[in-house]
Amino acid sequence: MPVVDADRRLRGPYTLGAALLELLVPGAPAPLVEAHERVIRVVAPHLVQERSTGLAPGERILIPGARRTLWLANGLAEFFRDALAGPVTVIADNLDEADPTDAELVGVIRRRVPYLTITPGESRPSGLALPADFERYRDEGFHHAMAESGLDALPRLEPSSEEWWTMIHRTAGALEAIEREDEAWELYQLARREGTEPKHRASVACSMATLLVRHSDPSRRDPGEALGWINEAITITSLLPDPHERAFHLGFDLNTRALVEVRLGRVDRAAGLVDEAIALAATLGERHPIHRMVLYANRALLKGVSEAAVEDYTRAIALDPDYPDYYLDRGVLLAKLGRAEEALADYESAMRLGPPSPEPYYNRSELRFAAGDHEGALADLDYVLELDPSFAPAYVNRAGLLAEFGRYGEAAGDAARGLALDPANPHLLCVLGQVQAASGRVVEARQAFDAALELQPDLVAGWASRGELEYAQGHHEAAVADLTQALKLEESAELYFNRAVALRACGREPEALEDLRQAASLDPDDEDIRRELTRE
Repeated sequence: MPVVDADRRLRGPYTLGAALLELLVPGAPAPLVEAHERVIRVVAPHLVQERSTGLAPGERILIPGARRTLWLANGLAEFFRDALAGPVTVIADNLDEADPTDAELVGVIRRRVPYLTITPGESRPSGLALPADFERYRDEGFHHAMAESGLDALPRLEPSSEEWWTMIHRTAGALEAIEREDEAWELYQLARREGTEPKHRASVACSMATLLVRHSDPSRRDPGEALGWINEAITITSLLPDPHERAFHLGFDLNTRALVEVRLGRVDRAAGLVDEAIALAATLGERHPIHRMVLYANRALLKGVSEAAVEDYTRAIALDPDYPDYYLDRGVLLAKLGRAEEALADYESAMRLGPPSPEPYYNRSELRFAAGDHEGALADLDYVLELDPSFAPAYVNRAGLLAEFGRYGEAAGDAARGLALDPANPHLLCVLGQVQAASGRVVEARQAFDAALELQPDLVAGWASRGELEYAQGHHEAAVADLTQALKLEESAELYFNRAVALRACGREPEALEDLRQAASLDPDDEDIRRELTRE
């Protein structure tokens, strides 16, 4: 029975994950290792061939978000699942001393890899100093390790030294990422008290502005105060003597002010600021390609659903074709523009280039559903919830599909799980009402529809579903009223057809015929509509 040591002081993040890979990678088939190479390289880079990103350290400005470690854990779990020939139990000493990345990994393994059992072993911590692999922590988004090691290292550094400033920025950024904003704010205030270097003081002011508009607690966001801080950053950066340094940092600050302006509802001002930042970036030549990539992507966001936005995402992707996030964003945009095949290609590029994450599969499920591939949509939603059982929107769609397939018990379970995560979700309440209506629980169904419509009065599915319930109960005029409200919000052949049936039940034949004609104009091939139109 293998024994490994999970003490984070030995190797930092993924001490346990790397030890498990060392047990399994040597005997795994080469194609399996290759398929999971991107995840393995992050967790145990010594086990796969080194691959350079081609970026200088100062150009690595995209720090992964806190959720990325969950996707890495899922990628590892899938490798372990496929590499194991049978049940294996691994004893993990010092599991209570593991880094949060490993604690998260153990949870995913227990949920997804039944053949791999991680059993706590002895507890005898090494007592070593925390590892100081700060470059890795920043580049890979190991925020807990960066925060812990950075806070440990800062008191030993000379205030206002370059090393001290770097540690301030990285540690505070990590604290923000793990929602410890108060501690990050204190570090920024410490930097303002101790340091006088203009470039770094401007960066601190920019970070404070960002914190104020992105705080994890919406009630503590303050774009007005943020505007004051970002203007201070811009003022200082504008005076930097080196033209290249000034262009880069000023572009970064203008981009942040654009974010503040968006939060203030001034989108046109934001767009002008991003244009100005892009113009500054053009003066940098080939330097800082990732900076330019971010600016193009941000400008795309401000252009809304348009071909111009697609062009900006395409420019961004060309600067780093291995970065998955902007394929996902461009795919969403292409889907809204009705370019489903191109959107599908972008979603699948995001799947290929990044660790397993729910968003591209969730988005692909919507494309599959729209194309009539409901089994494929359901498979994608199953996988989404396997990756992240807290992904509430997937419960909405999966519950609806399960109800469509007549699997009402499973649909009710999904609705309940989704509502446990998001009790005021009108879409989930609507699905719950549909399931209860199909199960003959009329009172509960009506209560669910009423609650959904109270939360979201423009919910078409809520009005339509309640109208169908009213019709089934013989309340034909009430059904007409609800379906009329649905049609005011969104016209469709199905809604016109259903209202026509309800109108006929009320004896309102001329109005019913008019609705059937409207339905036929929207869907001329529907046999039910044609049959009702020719009915005497």
